[in-house]
Amino acid sequence: MKWRNSLSLKLALMFALVSTCLLGGIGFYLNYSLQRELVWRDDQSLLGRLEHIEALLSESDSVTELRSRPQLYANMLGNQDSLLWVLDDSGTALISVNPGQLPLPRLSQSEYSQLGFDDDKQARLAWRYVDHDGQSLLLIAGKLLAPREQMLAAYRLKLLLTLAVGALLAFVLGGWVSRRALQPLRALGRKAESIDVRRLHVRLHKADLPQELQGLQRSLNQMLARLEAGFAQLSRFSEDLAHEVRTPLNNLMVQTEHTLRKPRPLEEYEGLLASHQEEYERLSRMVDSILFLARTEQPQASLNQSWVNLSELTEQLCEYFEGMAEEAQMALINEVHLTSAQGVDAKQALTLVWADKDLLRRALANLLSNALRYGAKGQPIRLSSYHQSGETVLQVSNQGPVITDPQLALLFERFYRCDPSRANPGQTGGLGLSIVRSIMQLHQGRAWVESDHQGVRFMLAFPDQESLVV
Repeated sequence: MKWRNSLSLKLALMFALVSTCLLGGIGFYLNYSLQRELVWRDDQSLLGRLEHIEALLSESDSVTELRSRPQLYANMLGNQDSLLWVLDDSGTALISVNPGQLPLPRLSQSEYSQLGFDDDKQARLAWRYVDHDGQSLLLIAGKLLAPREQMLAAYRLKLLLTLAVGALLAFVLGGWVSRRALQPLRALGRKAESIDVRRLHVRLHKADLPQELQGLQRSLNQMLARLEAGFAQLSRFSEDLAHEVRTPLNNLMVQTEHTLRKPRPLEEYEGLLASHQEEYERLSRMVDSILFLARTEQPQASLNQSWVNLSELTEQLCEYFEGMAEEAQMALINEVHLTSAQGVDAKQALTLVWADKDLLRRALANLLSNALRYGAKGQPIRLSSYHQSGETVLQVSNQGPVITDPQLALLFERFYRCDPSRANPGQTGGLGLSIVRSIMQLHQGRAWVESDHQGVRFMLAFPDQESLVV
């Protein structure tokens, strides 16, 4: 049920529980204190009566004179719950005031005043042995416990009623207070409900929000900012994807329609099929790249990491791209120098990074392919590496037109090209640099680009893995 998940109800119940514990503790203390106070007062009263009776005995000439005035003792005691005995050596009651008709108690002998209970614990007693007129007398003063217990029971009942009423009031007032305290949260919820896909730019701003909810508001606004950026990126990606797919499809349709208008020689049909094959391959590469990006963005994407020798890897890639570089009248210069590496024997002193070798090869291949495609003719492409601030940085640089700052910020976006015509898509369908960035994110590294009059420089930074052993 909905009320079971109500925060206001839970807070009200907690208020009631805390109030019950607090009032219960206070009630227990008051009851205990009252009981102790009554016991102490009764004991002092009983001891005082013993002294009073002893004073009367000392003023009387004989026990017979004391026995002749029983009403005096009854009036002296005053209450119906008071007891008094004066016993001689034989245990005979010389004076007896016993409204409760209790049997004579068996008491221990002592020269000092004693306190205790009767045999049935129905009365509180004080007694003392005194000498009078040559004989030993036992003075017993007592007080029935029943009236006191009745008073304490009535007092405890009032405490319980007070506790119940207090808990009920705490529950009601706690519910009211919690609902008022949660009003800013409900207002925040209503504001959040008004935000949909078309209004992701709206932010939650409430000036009088309690301090405890300001962190939640900041987190929600940060989430909205991420959602807005994600939806904007998804929208751009959808538009770019539609454009990239539409271009080869239109080419296929136009070429096929034009060819089928009239009969043509076999050579033209073969040329058409060859052209179609190129477009199919381009679409296939684009789909493969999109699938690769989708896999790398999954949280459970795994890496087959090991120590990768950058010098050897870059040398292999330079050999692979050597033919294409010659066709483009460009030279590949490998300047990845031998340096020391953390956790590696000094004899092996090579430039190593902890990475997935296949993914690293693909990222470097994309950068080299990009440099060959957009670099200036006759200018070299340089590969170098260096270590700084706990990172091993691999750099691919070439001469080319200066890329503006707005273009640099978008260069790693999917399907983005500095060329406004969107021509020359290459082997990855406009996704090469996006793949590079995704690979570096998988390695918890960084990828960035710099451009100035000295050329364009792509950097891949791999964090050091000092705790790992080769």
